[in-house]
Amino acid sequence: MASSVMELVLCLFPSLLLLLLSLAQRWPRVHSWSRLAVRAAGWRLWVITCFILDLPLNRNTTTRTTEAGSAGTDILSGSSQTSDGPWLICKPTALAKYLLRHSDSLARHRLPSWPRGDPHIQTLSSLLKGTHGDMLQFTRDHLLLKDGGIVALDWAVETRSVERRRWEGRKEIQAGGKMTPPVLLLIPQYWGEITPHLRGLCQQAIHQGFYVVVFHPRGTAGCPLTTARLTEFGDPADLEQALAYVHSRHPSSALFAVSEGSGSGTLLSYLGESGSGSYLTAAAAISPVLLGQLWFETAMPPLYRWWALFQRKMQLRRYASSFRGVLNVAQALSCSSLRDYEETIFCSSTKHLHSDPKPSVGSQNSGLDLGSSSSQRLSPSVAWALGERAHQAKDWEKYWERNEPLRDADEVAVPVLCLCSSDDPLLPPASSLPLPLFQSNPYFLLALTDRGGHCGFALEGRDEHVEGGRSGNEEVHYWSHTAVLEYFRVVADFLKREDRESAIFGSPPEDFSQTGLWSSVGSMPQSRRRRNVVMRRPRQLVPEQSSLEEEEENFTWKRSYTR
Repeated sequence: MASSVMELVLCLFPSLLLLLLSLAQRWPRVHSWSRLAVRAAGWRLWVITCFILDLPLNRNTTTRTTEAGSAGTDILSGSSQTSDGPWLICKPTALAKYLLRHSDSLARHRLPSWPRGDPHIQTLSSLLKGTHGDMLQFTRDHLLLKDGGIVALDWAVETRSVERRRWEGRKEIQAGGKMTPPVLLLIPQYWGEITPHLRGLCQQAIHQGFYVVVFHPRGTAGCPLTTARLTEFGDPADLEQALAYVHSRHPSSALFAVSEGSGSGTLLSYLGESGSGSYLTAAAAISPVLLGQLWFETAMPPLYRWWALFQRKMQLRRYASSFRGVLNVAQALSCSSLRDYEETIFCSSTKHLHSDPKPSVGSQNSGLDLGSSSSQRLSPSVAWALGERAHQAKDWEKYWERNEPLRDADEVAVPVLCLCSSDDPLLPPASSLPLPLFQSNPYFLLALTDRGGHCGFALEGRDEHVEGGRSGNEEVHYWSHTAVLEYFRVVADFLKREDRESAIFGSPPEDFSQTGLWSSVGSMPQSRRRRNVVMRRPRQLVPEQSSLEEEEENFTWKRSYTR
């Protein structure tokens, strides 16, 4: 009898234990202890996982954020910055002060803590997680370039189920601003794929009334490659022609651009080379690569390095038979780092041409014109238009002299907002950010957060800023999307306000003349000299000259076009 009772107790013991645990969870203290225990166990499991995958842990984000944040506080002259909000590091221009007053997203955010706020989880979720596939469709335009190459422009459209909201958003913009819907051009990562993070930005921008178009460089995202040239990291020539085409389709619309990750190399280079003749009204870069050479030379965690190399090599494998007469494809495909791959593809010092001059079958089918030298195949007019890029760089240093994203930063003439995270696992440490550029150049603004990963910035819970919380389904919402789109709206409102005040007063108001964003009328030289520098060095002025410039500094917010 006793043995049967013991057997019954042992059989019911798991159920009794679960019942006792469920009852104990009703006590607040026990509930708190159990949450701490589960969190600690989850952290230990995550540490083991990161150790196996060779992912870095415990990056010193507190020190980096504090250093950058102290600089930002001094720059903003004691502006109110909450502890849970990003640091806005910039020169205290009228636009920066206007942004702080009218942009809620740049003043605060609701980024989650661990585990969802872990930089690797944030980064991987932006690459893999998304539910916009059934809500977004793209119509593609192939644009023929001057040298015979082709780039792809994907225009985003929504399905019929959400078309009504899209029209309502456009009506609000037209009624409030009395303008045609603006155009938002998105520049994806260097390898050209549309990530779920970028799709989410497309979705939110369409809800707010934008025309959205995604720019794909030649040979990426299924775009056919018709020349034996791939786009260098900081070559903006193709983007400039694409923007001219978009402007011709929507001549009365304001143009904005957003880059994602390594796509910032093309956007920042375009802004520097185009100067005041840029088609853009404002630009933004999410997790940008500000120092290209440093990014390629900095060791990346193996998991991310493998993913980036895989994407790049897949593009080359598609045209491997065609490129075998131009470069050593086998050597490029065997590279184990991004630097070696980039140097093998674009630097002539690492080229080892095959002795077989016969084109392969793949080259005939792809339509590539292969010869002994890429520069000899170009017509004189095309070679003149390409300039120094008609010839390959001699070595790694020469390559970055013409491709560094901030080489012409002192020529940028439109406001640029950079969203960066101190725990970004794909970029160099936050201590390497060029803070003097943001402190001295009125066109560059940096919003630095303590967490967010690389192109992550996923919000905790539902995003209350997305169309008043109207979502329709459970999706991942990102602070970076809300901040960028709100930044564009505030900049457009600021410029329209300045236009009205200029029309009334006939000259810039006194509060706008202290330090301006746009160049003063007549102060910009007619011919601009190219300088291969990252940023402008501060000039040392004698006291008389400095006081004279302060007295005569009378800025207007209209750009002085030089092209």
